Amino acid sequence: MGRIARRVHQAGVYFVTTDTWQKHPLFINAILANIVVEQIISCRERGFYSLHAFVLMPDHLHVLLTPGEATTVERAMQMIKGGSAFRIGKEKPQSFPIWHTGFHDRWMRDEQEYRGSKKYIERNPVEAKLVGVPEEYEYSSTSGKYMLDVSQFDRDRG
Repeated sequence: MGRIARRVHQAGVYFVTTDTWQKHPLFINAILANIVVEQIISCRERGFYSLHAFVLMPDHLHVLLTPGEATTVERAMQMIKGGSAFRIGKEKPQSFPIWHTGFHDRWMRDEQEYRGSKKYIERNPVEAKLVGVPEEYEYSSTSGKYMLDVSQFDRDRG
């Protein structure tokens, strides 16, 4: 059975989740985790998307982003996943794929949904008992180490 092609490019903010291949906890390895985070930031800086929040967990990634004018959600995720897999392959080759095929995305309909998704991203490492408070988690936008972009919902708030 073939994959369903996505046909809609709707402007706005998306909450995107993707897993590692077979949920392997690859990103407990700091070298691999840093490569993924660097790729997320690099793609933002190159204009593929505006980045509102992210968290890289040991076996999955959550990102809150707005695709750039010439970018789809699919292209943004291809740049993150494909780019990081390529770099990991050069730095520390693996005997299996890095990422599970595909991803799940949800278009944010309103500020309440956006805020809930952002809070979920921020709290994910705490809920997984990796840290005591969100700011302690190194591979997250809550660490304060990474530049984030204002979303349409942040602007609407004033």
